[in-house]
Amino acid sequence: MPATGTRAGAPATSPTGATGTGTGLATAPRLDIALLAVAVAGISLSGPLITAIAAPALAIAFWRNAAAAAALAPAVLLRGPLRREVRRMGRRNLVLSALAGAVLAAHFALWLPSLELTSVASSVALVTTTPIWTILLLRLRGHRPPAAVWTGVGIAFTGALLLTGVDLTVSARALAGDALALGGGIAAAVYVLIGAEVRRTTSTTAYTFVCYTTTAALLLPVCLIGGASLAGYSAETWLKLLLLTVTAQLLGHSLMSRVVTSLGPSVTSTAILLETPGAALIAAVWLGQRPEPAAYPALAVILAGLALVIRAENGRAARGT
Repeated sequence: MPATGTRAGAPATSPTGATGTGTGLATAPRLDIALLAVAVAGISLSGPLITAIAAPALAIAFWRNAAAAAALAPAVLLRGPLRREVRRMGRRNLVLSALAGAVLAAHFALWLPSLELTSVASSVALVTTTPIWTILLLRLRGHRPPAAVWTGVGIAFTGALLLTGVDLTVSARALAGDALALGGGIAAAVYVLIGAEVRRTTSTTAYTFVCYTTTAALLLPVCLIGGASLAGYSAETWLKLLLLTVTAQLLGHSLMSRVVTSLGPSVTSTAILLETPGAALIAAVWLGQRPEPAAYPALAVILAGLALVIRAENGRAARGT
């Protein structure tokens, strides 16, 4: 699928040569910055769409990945260069791509059920801890994010907490949901970092095809064992599932994988925080769910934190560190 892949035979490499560091927005191609904006818009549609789809949460997760893999299959199977690239990915990249799919399956399997156990506010706030875990994992791998990056992530996450209005009610059921959502945020961070590694030498289409296929293959038995109905939906539900696949999966997750090598995991994962205000705006227009007045200053806080992360990453890229 041209919209989500690089030119076959021209794998993406990190200009810095450093795994997962990226180059920051100052030196990143303008196209990648625009694609990041499209990706954020795509994943922002996820929440409102899932709310409007009359299907079990895990079934929705399965079908969005299965449909995305099916959409990419013709390009991979019929285009010679892509077909050869997948065959020659090498054991390491193939295993990493499959591992990314397993982690993405874990993200969906943990986060979506959490919405039924705890408040949506708590679930969203905890799953958007992704940038914090991303930076922690980068630190464990030897990278030293500037102090300003930590500050920016903290500010942005505070904005997300303000926007969602975290539910502090404590109960065994709510705590279980909170734990699942937190696990979903950690899984998302691992997914972003694995994608950054594989995408250094592999095109987006080849990587996401293996990743989404693995995710769907792992979610299928989970749905069957859990009793989540995979069929019998109305035509309207199937159309909404298709829209979810195109927007949140192909334009959301795939484009995130496309730009992570140039923008870096810190900027990319922090930008995911914009999903919350994006979803709120979409819900206001589409579902008539108007955000509270406090949502607007909270959005400003998120943008301020993201701007600080971008500035810090740009400064490090300019210094060549």
